[in-house]
Parts: sequence; structure tokens; C-alpha cells
Amino acid sequence: MKDKPQTDRKADLRTRLIEAAEAEIAEKGLTGLKARDVTQRAGCALGAIYNAVADLDELVMRVNSRTLQRLGAALAPASGAGGPEAVTLALADAYAVFALENRRLWSALFEHRLPEGLEMPDWHRQEHDVLIARIVAPLHGLRPDLSDAEVRLRVRTLFGAVHGVVHLALQGRLVGVPEPLLRQEVAALVGALTLGAKFARPGGV
Repeated sequence: MKDKPQTDRKADLRTRLIEAAEAEIAEKGLTGLKARDVTQRAGCALGAIYNAVADLDELVMRVNSRTLQRLGAALAPASGAGGPEAVTLALADAYAVFALENRRLWSALFEHRLPEGLEMPDWHRQEHDVLIARIVAPLHGLRPDLSDAEVRLRVRTLFGAVHGVVHLALQGRLVGVPEPLLRQEVAALVGALTLGAKFARPGGV
């Protein structure tokens, strides 16, 4: 049997390393990620990591890319929840559930920082759109009085609020919501921000 072409071997190595890094982060969190542990789990030499990716930062971004894809799949069913009110609530609930069930991988999406002077590559920046893209349509349905730009700004505010509540709860902060009540409180927050009294337009207009 002929050996695999070099490009196939490199792709296989990269896949093994990404899967190994994903398992390490899921078990130990991003701060516990070590190149030696990743390569041992992947069954390759320590130096082999640099034959597949540029560095450990790229490896983390590849893991985060997989997490974002899974998050997108977890949010997708919420789009069929009914009207804009039901969809907005379902999206927030699905986000909280995903974070609860994948806490270390979810946390890595927001904990990872590139070295000073380096910017996130466009391919990965665009993948983060899944965090807010699905909220635009239902929020527009709830607030038809807002322009597209105003809706997108309000979407970011809504996401930031929900994310903050989830983040504090999963960190076990004293000011955080108890985990057993997280989904209930996320629903209450979304209701207050989108379904209650009309808010001022973004920018105080």
C-alpha cells in the first residue's frame, strides 16, 4: 500500500492535534492547555505541532472554530420556535444550555487572546458572527421601528447582557445567578429587555 501524500498526512496530523487540543481544553480549560500534553494525546512528537499549525494560538482558534460550529447548530432549532418573541427566548435559552453543557470550551471562545500586536484573522472573526447573527431577524420583528443599524446595535447589547449573566453564573461568582436558576433568569432578562416597555432608541434618539 502506498503511503499517503504529504498533504494528506499533514491534514490528518492537523485533525488529530485539533481534536487533542479540544479534549484537553474540555478537561482542563484553556489555561491548562500545554503543547506537550496535546502532542502526547495526538500521538506525535512535540515539534510536529508546528508542521500542522503556525503555533498554539492557531490551534486554539481551530478548536474555537469547531465550538462555534457546534454552537451554531445548537442555536439553529430555535429559529423554528414560532414568532419573534418565542424565537428570541428560545435562542437565549439554547445559548445558556450550550454554555452549561460545554463550559470550558465555551469559555475558551472568550478567554483566548492573541499576543499584543496580532489581530484575529478574518476567517475566524467571521465565524464569531454566529454569536449574534441569528438574533437580528427576531429582534427586528419585535422592534420594527428601529433601523437595521439600530437593531444590530441593540442585538449586541442584548447578547452582552445575556452573556454576562451566563458568564458570572458559570464562574460561580457571588453576584452570579445560581446555576439551577440560570435558564429561568436568562428568560426573565430577555423578556425585560425585549418584550416589556419600549426602550429608547439606541443613542438616545
